[in-house]
Parts: sequence; structure tokens; C-alpha cells
Amino acid sequence: MNRKIRLIGTFIIGLVCLVYLSGCSLLYSNELIVNRYADALLTKNNELQFRFRINNEILDGQQLYKVKVTIHDDKLARAIGKREIIYGEEQVRNGDYLETKGHPEKYIFMDPLPLKEDLHIQELRNMIERDQAVSIEVFNDKEVLGRAFLTNFSSEL
Repeated sequence: MNRKIRLIGTFIIGLVCLVYLSGCSLLYSNELIVNRYADALLTKNNELQFRFRINNEILDGQQLYKVKVTIHDDKLARAIGKREIIYGEEQVRNGDYLETKGHPEKYIFMDPLPLKEDLHIQELRNMIERDQAVSIEVFNDKEVLGRAFLTNFSSEL
């Protein structure tokens, strides 16, 4: 009897966790922000460019969205001169949101940001790949649709 109760309790806890994780999966979904195509590129001109791909099919009927890049590392934020960059405000469509129409996946190449302080390439790589220094958030005027940490780094140097 005790074994059955423990087995049922484990099953219920597992089921609750599964429901919770599936309900939260969009919020932390690498499927919305296609992480294998998301990276920070250090250009030849000592600029940092954020590039990623949004899977518009996952947005499920959401027509308009913006993308926010947040810099969590203080040293990197000082070097860039910003803590947040929002794509879809000033850069695109005169302040309007981005649209999901068209291709199922949309590549976004943010304007390169000149580094105000020099950072060693390996230090930048460690910040981004291991230290979760940069996150990407897809949102509309009502809610956050997806969030992921940018974990790929490349360099033209």
C-alpha cells in the first residue's frame, strides 16, 4: 500500500512538473529564438553585432513583436555603452513593431555597436558563451513571447 501511494505521488509530481514546464516552454523557448543561429559577432572595426533568427511560426498568430537584447555583464555593458537594445523601435519601420508575415523564420542583424572599451576576444567569448552575459527577449505590447540567452560568439579578427 505504501509503495502504491509513493508511486502515485511520484506520478502526480511528475505530471505537475510536465504541465508546468510545457506551460512555461514558450517563455524560455530556444525554438522561438533559434539559438544555433543566434550569435554575437565581433567585427573587424571592433564593433559587436547581435544576430539571431526568430521562428515566426512559433508565435502562433502574433502579428507584431519587438526584440530586446539585454546585456547582463557590467563590463560588457560599459564597453557597449548600453544595457538594453530594442530592435523594432528606432531601427525598423519608424517605431513600429516587426511583423511575422512572410518567411517562417526571420533573420535579424542588429546594427553593429562600436565598443567604447577594448575587450580581449577570449574574454568576450567567455562572457557570451559561458557567463550568460546577453539575453534576447521577444515581446509585444502585452507579454513576453520568448526569452533565451545568446550563447554563440564569432569574430572577424
